[in-house]
Amino acid sequence: MALSTRLISSLRPALAALHRAAPGQRQGLSTLPGPELTLDLRGIFPPLATPFSAMQEVDYAQLEGNLRRYTSIPFRGLVVLGSNGEYPYLSPRERLDVVSCVRQVLTKDRLLLAGSGCESTQATIKLTVSMAEAGADVALVVTPCYYRGAMTSTALVQHYTEVADASPIPVVLYSVPANTGLDLPLEAVFTLAQHPNIIGIKDSGGDITRMGLMVHKTQQEDFQVLAGSAGFLLASYALGASGGVCALANVLGDPLCQLDCLCREGRWKEACDLQYRLIEPNTAVTRRFGIPGLKKAMEWFGYYGGPCRAPLAPLSSTQVEELRNAFSANGWL
Repeated sequence: MALSTRLISSLRPALAALHRAAPGQRQGLSTLPGPELTLDLRGIFPPLATPFSAMQEVDYAQLEGNLRRYTSIPFRGLVVLGSNGEYPYLSPRERLDVVSCVRQVLTKDRLLLAGSGCESTQATIKLTVSMAEAGADVALVVTPCYYRGAMTSTALVQHYTEVADASPIPVVLYSVPANTGLDLPLEAVFTLAQHPNIIGIKDSGGDITRMGLMVHKTQQEDFQVLAGSAGFLLASYALGASGGVCALANVLGDPLCQLDCLCREGRWKEACDLQYRLIEPNTAVTRRFGIPGLKKAMEWFGYYGGPCRAPLAPLSSTQVEELRNAFSANGWL
């Protein structure tokens, strides 16, 4: 929490200036000048958890139940088959079935982003095309990382260019170094932002300087930056990010949409107060306890969490209490 608090504190002079600015100037924070966008990604996207039965089979009835509850929350859209969806543990058939299930429930005014990144370019293209056929509006393509040492800027630009050329739907880059050990290099991002079918990046690394540079250097492109965590959402918005793909939105969707609204309206004091209360719960369901923590927290707020698919293990009783305290200490339970 201390690191994130210092981060927001360092932004206070800029936030104060924005708070004093005229309404028209404040609005410019989230809508940077530039070309007309292919798709408007402004807003909050929960990266859906995949529900499993006690036998660790995908539970589509429980998935539909969670989706029905999410329809009352003003999300911009949903992300399926991201890191929080236990994507690596699903079979190709299950991945497509999950997308189809979500598309049937999700209203057309909300975007469906689907993870389609594989280790090879050929497999990524094949899965991306299949995701589009299953109803995805956007392909979220994680960096290939098994041969991490060979994943140079040149190799990654070639990979994403071939995927975007072949994709029937727009592509959003996905950099999640905590899972892949690989940060998509900035020079690769700047090059790929010029591709007409690459419309943005979800950056989960938490480096605000890096995110600010991405926003700054791509302002004249049809390209948007999405914060990959609720812990640095306000700071990302202050630098011009369009929206957030936040694991915590599976649990606290309304408060995160409220934070999004407060930032867009220039109500920075209220936004800061709310951001502070989200930092510890967010850390608990991401870096600290991961997907088992996220699923346990979902149950406390009326959603189906259920088990993870092995080898992910459930939390211990001590961990459950620590998780609960992260929410109760900040007024959520």
